[in-house]
Amino acid sequence: MDALEQLRGAIPDAARDIRLNLQAVLRGGALSEAQRWGVAAAAAVAARHARIREAVLAAAVTAAGAEVVEDARAAAALMAMNNVYYRFRHMVGKPIYREKPAGLRMNRLMQPATNRTDFELMALAVSAINGCEMCVRAHEKTVTDGGLTPDHVNDAVRIAATIYAAAAVALEAGAEPATLEVSAPGV
Repeated sequence: MDALEQLRGAIPDAARDIRLNLQAVLRGGALSEAQRWGVAAAAAVAARHARIREAVLAAAVTAAGAEVVEDARAAAALMAMNNVYYRFRHMVGKPIYREKPAGLRMNRLMQPATNRTDFELMALAVSAINGCEMCVRAHEKTVTDGGLTPDHVNDAVRIAATIYAAAAVALEAGAEPATLEVSAPGV
């Protein structure tokens, strides 16, 4: 049994839907194998759960290759920076911040190891996890302008949502609670 299947098995019954969705979203749909696993890998890195990250990255290398995983890691890293910066600009809403140059290097967006549209799809998935409206809108436009359909976008966000739920909620919910030593006064 591979590591991803072991993790699926570790998801508690309270999150059974997540366990089933994790299997379903990684099969078929509008996305190519490389797109599906690139999005899953980027989402797993963005979700910041070591066990699921390592399991998904291993499965992604096997299914789609090292270049896809390299782009997924790069997309997650860039969006960790960009989503904070652009979410701030959007939340503050003051024109003065929109006029200031970001001054942040983002060369990898233009020079992915695979192709730009797939890299942008990975960035879209991470931006959805990180909740950056500006970035979600920008990456969605880029991927649809690049030839992908709303079905591609929907599948990518479904994968990101499920990976995040598995990593951030379901697997943590199944973790053993910390034991507290409590003693009564005078004992």
